[in-house]
Amino acid sequence: MAGGPNRRAQAAPSAQVDPLAGLRAPADPPWDVYLTGTVFLDIIFTGLDSAPVRGTESWARGMGSSPGGVANMATALARLGLKTSLAAAFGDDHYGEYCWDALEHGEGIDLSPSRTVPGWHSPVTVSMAYEGERTMVSHGHEPPPEEPAPDCPPRARAAIASLVPGTRAPWIAQAASKGARIFADVGWDDTGAWDLAGLADLEHCEAFLPNAQEAMRYTGAESPREAAHALTEYVPVAVVTLGAEGAYAVDGGTGETAVVPAIAVEALDPTGAGDVFVAGFVAGTLADWPLADRLAFAGLTAALSVQEFGGSLSAPGWAEIGAWWRQVQSLEQQDPEALRRYAFLADLVPEDVGRPWPLRRAVPTIGFRRSA
Repeated sequence: MAGGPNRRAQAAPSAQVDPLAGLRAPADPPWDVYLTGTVFLDIIFTGLDSAPVRGTESWARGMGSSPGGVANMATALARLGLKTSLAAAFGDDHYGEYCWDALEHGEGIDLSPSRTVPGWHSPVTVSMAYEGERTMVSHGHEPPPEEPAPDCPPRARAAIASLVPGTRAPWIAQAASKGARIFADVGWDDTGAWDLAGLADLEHCEAFLPNAQEAMRYTGAESPREAAHALTEYVPVAVVTLGAEGAYAVDGGTGETAVVPAIAVEALDPTGAGDVFVAGFVAGTLADWPLADRLAFAGLTAALSVQEFGGSLSAPGWAEIGAWWRQVQSLEQQDPEALRRYAFLADLVPEDVGRPWPLRRAVPTIGFRRSA
């Protein structure tokens, strides 16, 4: 069933920058991006000096709670001004109600393809951030299967998928048949096969965004750049993330390449940074930006996200992007070449970005009663 029990109504936020404003037309699909997956409740501990040690108790200096899983990317897309539709199962517990409320009313994400599952508890992930890394423990069960609705996936400009080795997801071909541009990432191949032929849905994809280790293992290449070029034999655009070294991209159709170094920031929590990177790249692609601008924007949004708690609620909006752009221009001895790399932001971010709503951030607990 779509919807959930006793959902509290409130006005949804609206992004103050629409990256697709000049491209919109009356006959456009109702959604810019469609995605589906599992929503977790994330509980994040930060400020740990080291990894927890067996048989001891560790105290974290910070803690936050927020929707996680596929909610990370959905929130990042919505905060960048894209009309986002999400299909997911939600538990009918307080965790599920909180996640639904945060996504639908807090972020303006369309949840009409989603459903609340009676008697099913929300999946939970506990994430511990330390030394720039994280360790996660998760628990959850598969929701009961449900026949897909006739209009799901809905028409959208794009869809984002996480490919699973050896498995086809029928909705990907369905979305592509309706004109959606498919962007995909992939998880670690636990089978050890690393066979590109096993990523059957790659044939529907416009862009593939693995990390460096994944790309090299799938292609047998000796370097991330070599791997990116090899991947363009299977997908039009290959983007390989390089961690602290940034990212490298190749457009196999035009031959264009781009490399953008990472932005040095003090990371509080890396949870969800990869999802935010993908969201930034999708936004730039749908806006028809040059490849290098798309790559730079994706890296910037990911860098801004790691300075906040959690995955979904750490995603930056245009207020944060505008504030960063104004700040780096004011720094003494700023590298002029680095400033030119992000000069495209000047035409996007208004002089006074403002903030139409305070961006929600991960909080230590959920369920406080609201005062009248």
